[in-house]
Amino acid sequence: MRRDTRYYQQHGLLRIFLSYFGPHRRLFLLDMLCALFIGAVDLIFPLISRRAINTMLPAHAYHTFFVVMGIMAAAYLVRAFFYYIIAYYGHTFGIRVEADIRRDLFRHMQSLGYEFYDHNRTGQLMSRLTTDLFEITELAHHGPEDLMISLLTIVGALAVMFTIEWRLALVVCVILPILLIVVITRRRKMSRVSRGVKKRTAAINAEIESSLSGIRTAKAFANEAVEFGKFSEANDRFKVSKREFHREMGIFSGSLEFFLSILSVAVITVGGTLIMQGRMDLVDLFTFSLYISTFTSPVRKLVNFAEMFANGFAGLGRFVELMRTEPKLRDAPDAKALGHVRGSIDVEDVSFSYEENQEVLEHVTLHVRPGETVAVVGPSGGGKSTLCRLIPRFYDVTSGRICIDGQDVRSVTQESLHHAIGVVQQDVFLFADTIANNIRYGRPDATMEEIREAARQAEIYDDIMAMPDGFDTYVGERGTLLSGGQKQRVSIARIFLKNPPILILDEATSALDSVTESKIQHALDHLAEGRTTLIIAHRLSTIRSASRILVVADGRICEQGTHEELMRLGGLYATLRSTQDLSSAE
Repeated sequence: MRRDTRYYQQHGLLRIFLSYFGPHRRLFLLDMLCALFIGAVDLIFPLISRRAINTMLPAHAYHTFFVVMGIMAAAYLVRAFFYYIIAYYGHTFGIRVEADIRRDLFRHMQSLGYEFYDHNRTGQLMSRLTTDLFEITELAHHGPEDLMISLLTIVGALAVMFTIEWRLALVVCVILPILLIVVITRRRKMSRVSRGVKKRTAAINAEIESSLSGIRTAKAFANEAVEFGKFSEANDRFKVSKREFHREMGIFSGSLEFFLSILSVAVITVGGTLIMQGRMDLVDLFTFSLYISTFTSPVRKLVNFAEMFANGFAGLGRFVELMRTEPKLRDAPDAKALGHVRGSIDVEDVSFSYEENQEVLEHVTLHVRPGETVAVVGPSGGGKSTLCRLIPRFYDVTSGRICIDGQDVRSVTQESLHHAIGVVQQDVFLFADTIANNIRYGRPDATMEEIREAARQAEIYDDIMAMPDGFDTYVGERGTLLSGGQKQRVSIARIFLKNPPILILDEATSALDSVTESKIQHALDHLAEGRTTLIIAHRLSTIRSASRILVVADGRICEQGTHEELMRLGGLYATLRSTQDLSSAE
């Protein structure tokens, strides 16, 4: 069942947690039935021992005695098998719950927009998808069974104790509430400290992710010691938070052990007094002591449960916190899919700011005809890339509107909009996979022949065939095993395969040398044929195919026209062109 953000906002942690049990209720019930049998066996053995000692042995019913003990041995054999069921199928249940939670979390993270990832580090998000959820699994598996075995054994043992000697049972009932108050109080403190451990674990994961991603830069600057210093600082913060948790756990465990020991001492003391007064016999005290042993084992399970509960609910809280995060970009309730796209783009009086009171674009108006190629140039930070990120609705405009074929991009589904627009960026991202699968990302159902044809169109086919494994060549993390030009042409092949009617080239060649740029420019020109194309360019030499040039500076379109018109105007474009020509000549 797919839940929306409102579900997580309207319900508490426990209800959300238990809702994930439903699809796997059979495994859960099997786990609980096994736990029920285990608790019952633990309760019955002291009673049978008492009857055997009090009745069977004095009556010389030795055959019956050994039959009963044999039955108990068989019961403990079945009990051992049920523990196997709990360990195997219980963990299977827990893993399935974890997988469902991770599925929903990842799906929700996919629904969050660019602005969310602008403000959250990858390592911290990884921690929420892995470490936090592992402890939720432990709680889902061990929590219910430990709780059932413990409560059944404790309540059952108390009931039997009252039938044996109510005065001794009262001693247990006096100490038990104190024990429960200690458990509840310390659990709350452990839960608070556990949340801090989660945050610091996420922080150290973020530091590790950042350091490993930038390991080449660190080596290039001989800054390994600097990165190790950052790591050590985060690691020390983690150790401190763990120390706090373990201190709380130590206080919890020490208090618990004290009260459990006092319980045994109190029972022996009061029981011994009753024997001295002739109000109780030795066998009943022996049976009572067996129940105290039976009693203390589930109490220790409750201790483990308290720790699991603290850790698991801290992770669950962080999961729900993220699930309650509203995507800033949503499809309108009546959003329709873009149909056949001709490719006209209308930017109507658009303003935009990433942060409040810091406008990046101000009252920009633009019309691009279907099939037209428009270049967007200007100084860095002027708003060129921002303008082109608003067209596929990676961000929503602050005011104004953007239309594709006359339809406001906010009135169509994001999926259909993104299918209609292809983006080639300067910073190419390739997945750690084969070349074929990276190209196939443009259209996952593409055949191998279509992938080869896309590679030919992107002028990367010969390079690929010269590699030992051809299209099965592994590209490395972020494509590090390929050259910059090869990575760029793989990304272009991906767009050829996608075949979108609208194309955005975001400084696609600015990081390449002139020879490689010339090769890729030919592929880009081929790619732009018959499509509405926006070219964001830093190097003005790459916009020769544009029919119109826009100059964007300080968040506005300050000039537009053909190359010749803008040169005659003698404005910002002419200045930029002259500066670049002078740099090239030098």
